[in-house]
Amino acid sequence: MHSPCVARCGLNADDYCMGCFRHIDEIVIWSQASDEQKNQICDKLADRKQQFSGDGNSQTLSRAKWLEAEKRIKR
Repeated sequence: MHSPCVARCGLNADDYCMGCFRHIDEIVIWSQASDEQKNQICDKLADRKQQFSGDGNSQTLSRAKWLEAEKRIKR
């Protein structure tokens, strides 16, 4: 399954990307996720897009944010 990334990464205050609408944790695990997990993530994206309509990219998806999410997921 292809990633829903649209190369317009920017996180809102709750760490959701305003480009693809995945949470940073979902972005970090994407390459190791099963097809079932990827489908579950993708099933949520349309609703999130509507929910976050009008929100801007308040942060960039920085290396520090990525490492923070990796650490949280591996616990």
